[in-house]
Amino acid sequence: MRAERDRARAAADRVKAANDRARAAVDRESAARERAEAVRNRTESAADLKRATTDELTGARTRMFGLEEVSRELERAHRTGGTLVLAFVDVDGLKQVNDGQGHLAGDALLQLVGETLRANVRPYDLIVRYGGDEFVCAMSNLSTGEARTRFEKIAAVLTVVSPEHSATFGIAEADRDDTLQELLARADADLLEARRAQIPGSGKPRTLPGFPSTR
Repeated sequence: MRAERDRARAAADRVKAANDRARAAVDRESAARERAEAVRNRTESAADLKRATTDELTGARTRMFGLEEVSRELERAHRTGGTLVLAFVDVDGLKQVNDGQGHLAGDALLQLVGETLRANVRPYDLIVRYGGDEFVCAMSNLSTGEARTRFEKIAAVLTVVSPEHSATFGIAEADRDDTLQELLARADADLLEARRAQIPGSGKPRTLPGFPSTR
């Protein structure tokens, strides 16, 4: 009778152990599904965020989100005493391309400019599509001279790749008390001076959208 009880107890223990293993397997599968769902949700959220913050045509940041990031970089430069250089880039003759060759040709030109910018700045530099034919690039811990050399190369590369097209740029380095509006306006003023140097007497001072003109 004792042996029978022992065998019955052992059989019950085996059944219990089997049930425990089955529950553990179910728990592992459930946990794996939850982890996969969490990863999928994070991936979808990241993809949604990227779509919302990235200009589909050029790959640059959209204006609203991009300028918020530039503003944070400016605040960081003020806080840490680091440098921040802003480049204002204007795609020359985009309207003429759109009018004469069609908007597909204009889109192709903007894509080319976006690709050329990304290929010739550092991965962590911010490129923002500021307007229809304008880009802003914010570069931390870089001198004005280094930034100007970099963008001279970008302008030269663009002309080599597409001789009939060009871009003009202006450079400004943030002062200690600069606001983003002031920094943008100084970079835009430098761009205007560069354009005047290329074509004497061209253009008039223009007001930045949403910002008062400093010129």
